[in-house]
Amino acid sequence: MESVINSTILSLAGFPKSNPSIHHQKTVKARRTVYCSLSSSKNSNNGGDANGLLKEEEEEKYNDTWLLFKEAQQNILYLNKLRLVAVEELNKANREKQLLLDKIQQLEAVNKLGNEQSLWRELLLRIDSMVLTGLIDSAEASGMRKAVMGNKFSVALVFFDIRQKTDAELLAQLRHFSDGSRKNGFHIIQICTEMEPLVSVGSLSSYVTGLSKALQKKGHMVEVILPKYACLDLTEMQGLREIEAELYSYFNGQLHGNRIWTGIVHGIAVTLIQPLYYSSFFDRERVYGYSDDFERFTYFSRASLDYIAKSGKQPDVLHIHNWETAIVGPLFWDIFVKQGLGGTRVLLTCHGFDSQCLEQPDKLALCGLDPARLHRPDRLQDHTMTHLVNILKGGLVYSNKVVMVQSIYSKERIINSFGHGLEPTLAIHKDKLLVSPCGFDNSTWDPSKDKFLPKNYSADDLKGKSICKVALQQQLGLSKNSSTVLVGCICTESLDFDLNNQKAVWNATQKSVQFIFMGSKATSADGALEYLKKELKDETVRFINKYDEVLLHLIFAGSDIILCQSFHDPLLQVPLKALKYGAAPVAVTSNESKFRHFVDHEQETTRFSRFISSTFGYLSLSQAVDEIKNSPSKWKQKIVDAMAKDFSWNAECYDVHVSAYTALKSL
Repeated sequence: MESVINSTILSLAGFPKSNPSIHHQKTVKARRTVYCSLSSSKNSNNGGDANGLLKEEEEEKYNDTWLLFKEAQQNILYLNKLRLVAVEELNKANREKQLLLDKIQQLEAVNKLGNEQSLWRELLLRIDSMVLTGLIDSAEASGMRKAVMGNKFSVALVFFDIRQKTDAELLAQLRHFSDGSRKNGFHIIQICTEMEPLVSVGSLSSYVTGLSKALQKKGHMVEVILPKYACLDLTEMQGLREIEAELYSYFNGQLHGNRIWTGIVHGIAVTLIQPLYYSSFFDRERVYGYSDDFERFTYFSRASLDYIAKSGKQPDVLHIHNWETAIVGPLFWDIFVKQGLGGTRVLLTCHGFDSQCLEQPDKLALCGLDPARLHRPDRLQDHTMTHLVNILKGGLVYSNKVVMVQSIYSKERIINSFGHGLEPTLAIHKDKLLVSPCGFDNSTWDPSKDKFLPKNYSADDLKGKSICKVALQQQLGLSKNSSTVLVGCICTESLDFDLNNQKAVWNATQKSVQFIFMGSKATSADGALEYLKKELKDETVRFINKYDEVLLHLIFAGSDIILCQSFHDPLLQVPLKALKYGAAPVAVTSNESKFRHFVDHEQETTRFSRFISSTFGYLSLSQAVDEIKNSPSKWKQKIVDAMAKDFSWNAECYDVHVSAYTALKSL
């Protein structure tokens, strides 16, 4: 270590160029000159001034010695200073090395855990395959699933070579596998039409994946069933395989074959259903928007239930979503509950009531339902167009619980103001309605471990946020100053940036507030950005035409304020990410302030809604800027409190759904 430090010192030092040996040579030479002068003086003056010269020589010698001592002392101090710097540099390098090693170990641990989780989920899918191919019956399959679920952590040791074994070989091994303890968590099967990253159209895809990951993290077992669209992105699906047996499902008076594919996505077991006779149903460019959407998704819903029943699954909950799989409710209670699913209950999630699907009653017969039995006011008959059936209404009526995804408004407000004609049904079934906020992925969006940031930070240590702001300013050519207020905005085509907002931005730029506008990945924002470019021209404003994932993280980290289209943003989750990164979400529309009355007087609102209403919910852009400048300590405390809150999928959204699942088991 001594040699390392010394070499570091030499590299750091602009070492003083004075050389003591040279100085000593000059001093000796001077002494010789004095001695010669003294000898000459003795001869000429007979020693009269000898004593004086000797005294001068002694004084000069003393002065030279003192000078040498002072130089040596200064050099020692300088060397010590360099030594301390070198030691600190070496310690810093060692700390960074250890931090890197720790991160590598963490990643290896996460990877190992992910592989173990994928293994036992793949094993469960292989059990499903054995049932469908006739190797085992549903009763034996149920016992095997319990064994796997009860001994998840030993599965990796016993079944590590699962992919090299045939079903027959694996069956023999499974039969020798001891039956473990009864699983404590819920078994949930989500029947849905979107799942991130396989297929994403709207907010449903991130909701299905985010909630499923949160549930599995807490010990629950989640499976997802999807149509096998032609447009699926399968790059992140592990272990994709086709089950070597056709599944037959009922549709339009006949049984039709389907191919069944299974795989793992983010540790979640996924089953894909591919129709054979009706292959065109999902072999299309788009997911939604066709005239036969009712037939397409009714076929899929019926096939999903046929698959669950024939594979011997006995889930605690069938979790269905929006009108596309709402028909599962009537199908389950009228046909499938007696097929070994007596302990299963149904939960419907609605991301809005604006899309309901109205159809002729006779079309219900396509999937085996009785139109005459269901075309009634208390079942599927539409309230307004009474000659039609309402598919979403059928899901509301036939589900045991209904979760409405809404971050801001209360249950009462949703029933009274956002029912889109379903208000009578919602009022009748009010007791089974729950409100849940959306969440966000805090494994990707967390400033304390965000790999895209130049410096990480947290609620306990905000120093890194200032560094991120300066880095953002530098990258975009803005004036670099961490005390300058910086406002970010993620634009969508629907961004409602009216004249009042334009004026507010213009006034803020006159106070040296900086603005950054960028389009989103999920929706086109070209029109909105072009409009804003024309209206807002200033040296403190920047527009990012192309979506940039890395820059997006830096915008959240470097901004003091994030402008939002709405506080309820299930698609982009901008307000939730802003809070996590220490930026205040401020709504660009005045409509958000209208929820205050309902938050104050309604109890059944989300924790997120109550937090927003007490912090940033009523701030305009100008009010937020003024508070930052005039009350910095108060503002900093609000930011710290916001960052400490957890609004991810693992928090309130998870709690609401587990509460619903728990209530279902007691029915």
